[in-house]
Amino acid sequence: MATHKVGGEVDALCTRCKLTLAHTILAMVGTKIVRVRCNTCGGDHAYRGAPGVTDRPSSSTTRTARTSSSSTSSAAKAEKIIISFDEQLAGKDVANAPRYSPKDTYRVDQVIQHPTFGTGFVTAVRGDKVDITFRTDTKTLVHGRGGAPAERPVFNPPSRQTTGPADKPLPASEGTEQAPAPGDEASPSSGD
Repeated sequence: MATHKVGGEVDALCTRCKLTLAHTILAMVGTKIVRVRCNTCGGDHAYRGAPGVTDRPSSSTTRTARTSSSSTSSAAKAEKIIISFDEQLAGKDVANAPRYSPKDTYRVDQVIQHPTFGTGFVTAVRGDKVDITFRTDTKTLVHGRGGAPAERPVFNPPSRQTTGPADKPLPASEGTEQAPAPGDEASPSSGD
């Protein structure tokens, strides 16, 4: 087996060209090639070996590994169990499912009737959001937003103040006397 290094070349299946072509190695993890760049189209992608080429250990190496770990391999092979949507809803009270509203608060495993997505059940609650699993998909929706309406700020218009031009004094208010401005003379009432 050839020793590969970053910057070297390797034949790989190009995802854009759909052909096995020469690629430049961009990244490796240990001795495993992880990321490559096609020398033809210039596209970067995960490494996919040429068809028929594998990076798995040879059969002689696997035989020795099997004998040493035969007891652990049977325990490690767990069967994946898939539970259908209908089986998950089987034990729940679907008839009394409340209609979804962002104002209501929900809990895990509660069945919900949504106007668009149909019947679903809550799988996770995170603060003001819930994950609800429906027949086709899992959606994240809001809940618990039905508290008292937010207090709106009160608008106080500015008070109207009587002001004149900056170079003239304000008119005297009742009960106060204003001194005459320089150059103004008090004209006594003349009895001519």
